[in-house]
Amino acid sequence: MSDIDAVVSAAGPSGEAPTEPRHAGGKKDKPRSLAADAWLDLRKSKVFWFAAVLVVIITLMAVWPGLFGAGDPRACALSRQHAGPSGSAFFGFDYQGCDVYAKTIYGARNSLQVSIVATLLSGIIGLIFGLSAGYFGGWVDAVLSRFIDVVLGIPFLLAAIVLAKRLSADPNSNGVLAVTVTLGVLGWTTAARIMRSSVIASKNQDYVAAARMLGSGPARLMMRHILPNSTASFIVVLTLLLGANIASEATLSFLGIGLKNDAISWGISIAEATPVARVAPWPLVWPSAFLAATVLAFIMLGDAVRDAFDPKLR
Repeated sequence: MSDIDAVVSAAGPSGEAPTEPRHAGGKKDKPRSLAADAWLDLRKSKVFWFAAVLVVIITLMAVWPGLFGAGDPRACALSRQHAGPSGSAFFGFDYQGCDVYAKTIYGARNSLQVSIVATLLSGIIGLIFGLSAGYFGGWVDAVLSRFIDVVLGIPFLLAAIVLAKRLSADPNSNGVLAVTVTLGVLGWTTAARIMRSSVIASKNQDYVAAARMLGSGPARLMMRHILPNSTASFIVVLTLLLGANIASEATLSFLGIGLKNDAISWGISIAEATPVARVAPWPLVWPSAFLAATVLAFIMLGDAVRDAFDPKLR
């Protein structure tokens, strides 16, 4: 059979060109984007829904703590020191007579606030470095990549302790801004590397070459063509970074370098309850459990999103 005969046979007995696949209702099948395919996979993932429900609950705790019946976390009375759980205090009282349940619920606000703002700051820095290094290449890529390597070579905990202590030198500061800036300027390196790799892969695609031939400049190419197709892995890294920043904030607060004064934090509650854990374990157990559940929720959410966007797992 010749090539012409093959085309005629494929066209059908009437000689018409083959049509696109249609649904039962006669509508054409529209090609799905990567995000649409990822959403279809996420809808079937039990891990994603479990993590999403936890994240929603934690967010509600941070935004509307009164929704969970939490009282005043600063209403303390030494007469209630180490009192056990009761109807008015579900988690009992700590060594200062403060309601552990109220402090645990209100502790989500500062932890989530610091983590979100620090992650956004890291995302902005990582986006600028990764996009510039990946697109321009050459000596720009070499300089920026070496700078990223230098920042990666600095021990994170040591650098965070030094920087947070320096930024929170004001005795009247509650440390929120200092910890946020510290985590933001130290946690962007992985996001920058991921963005650089994605940009290098995207800038060599045919649609970028076509846009360049049509006269698009570097700014338009980066913003309109390369960046929208390079953010999937970048967003996944930032989701995982959210959980890591929550744990880092708690670690700095536990060491007495993070949040302080009148700030309420899970790290501070854990630090205060540790010396008397044998006498009253609940003030230590509940903040630790909420901290672990929050970090786990964001890590599971990031893992689920990463698996959904990974074409190799389809």
